[in-house]
Amino acid sequence: MSTPYEGFHDFVAGVPDLLQPILVAAAGTVPYIEGEGSAAFGVIAGLNPLVAGLAGVTGNLASVVLVILLSSRVRAAAHRPSVEAADSTTPVITDERDDDPPKTAKRRQRVRGWVVRFGVPGASLLAPIALPTQLTAATLVAAGVGKGWVLLWQAVAIVLWTGLVVAAATGILAAITG
Repeated sequence: MSTPYEGFHDFVAGVPDLLQPILVAAAGTVPYIEGEGSAAFGVIAGLNPLVAGLAGVTGNLASVVLVILLSSRVRAAAHRPSVEAADSTTPVITDERDDDPPKTAKRRQRVRGWVVRFGVPGASLLAPIALPTQLTAATLVAAGVGKGWVLLWQAVAIVLWTGLVVAAATGILAAITG
């Protein structure tokens, strides 16, 4: 019996075994594909579900760590008083700036409200439904949440969502192939 994914499975089978999890991990770094999508593709391609899941998590988590580190550096640089500001009568930039355009101030307030309402755990666990983890992580760090806390909850969300999708893909694949 021919399956709808047979051509894809044959294509992936042509890739060396050692390279297959690396490709799944690389795909996991891409926003909107992430660990969930890359692991599901790995399962469909014939990889062991555990290998596909671990590879997807690894790639997604690696990209999120990079985004968190870069975002925290950018935020620190943006909030660091310049030498000119310290020597002049210009006020030092604080977290609540008076010079923000109204749209930026509204966005910042909305993000803070989101974090206050759901907390970092809730935001991290719910955001993958609509947003890539990289964007969620950058937003939380930009809002002033500590990078360690963001990393912890993004890791929990990545592992949870990837595990759920791998389990679903494995079950669906078993049901289709009999």
